[in-house]
Amino acid sequence: MGCFCYFCTVQNTPYLTSEALVDFIRTALREDVGDGDHSSLASIPADACNRARLLVKDEGVLAGVELALLIFKEVDPELQVEPLLADGARIKHGDVVLTVEGRAQSILTAERLVLNCMQRMSGIATHTAHLNSLLAGTKARLLDTRKTTPNFRICEKWAVLIGGGVNHRYGLFDMIILKDNHVDYAGGIRQAIEATQAYLARTGRKLPIEIETRTLAEVQQALDTGGIDRIMLDNMPPAQLREAVQLIAGRFSTEASGGITEHIIAEVAATGVDFISVGALTHSTKSLDLSLKAF
Repeated sequence: MGCFCYFCTVQNTPYLTSEALVDFIRTALREDVGDGDHSSLASIPADACNRARLLVKDEGVLAGVELALLIFKEVDPELQVEPLLADGARIKHGDVVLTVEGRAQSILTAERLVLNCMQRMSGIATHTAHLNSLLAGTKARLLDTRKTTPNFRICEKWAVLIGGGVNHRYGLFDMIILKDNHVDYAGGIRQAIEATQAYLARTGRKLPIEIETRTLAEVQQALDTGGIDRIMLDNMPPAQLREAVQLIAGRFSTEASGGITEHIIAEVAATGVDFISVGALTHSTKSLDLSLKAF
């Protein structure tokens, strides 16, 4: 069975390992198959062999091919899968992504998990690629967020990469982001940052620190306190973003966040921010239409 090894070549993605993907697949199969795919077991002879092809019924950016290969392999290592298109390919109605041949029961058992993952991932990759195209001519890079589907984050963040975006932190454990509630509970910008620095020193951890700011006054407080890696500029209109970027003056990287849509993202990028985070990449994306058909 072929493999494009996309996840082997992506940099700075410690979450994207073969072990993590296999664990995800096994959990998903337990949810779907339970004690058996009784529809297939009841109607298809155990020794019946057939073939199917994965058809595109939409337009966009393909994602999830390598995951599909792993799913088929986990269901039945003897299935013969021939990928015809790679992750990141531009696809249109009528394209054939892959063919699979082997035990019919195995093909049918794998079918829905393959399609669920690939349709969702392709939708995310397509949306990411579209928004990324609107950043052309600026230095801004498109970030995802933690607004993901529980237990499906690994696939959603992988799809963002395939679409040309950049992964933000994977979870609560690999980066510190002091958001508005952290700041309010801590008593202010300075208190939140200083408490975080003390915590890292006390625990011996080395984690990047980002602080969310809502006003130019909070931006100035973050600058005066220091000891951070990035300043998030939350829900600021473009004119205020530009002023904040000028105030920060390259001392820390900047991230625009909050309510950013395709209608304003180019204007936001033109303010000079380094990153733009968009939760809608993963929480409000339409899946692409794909199907697996016998032939």
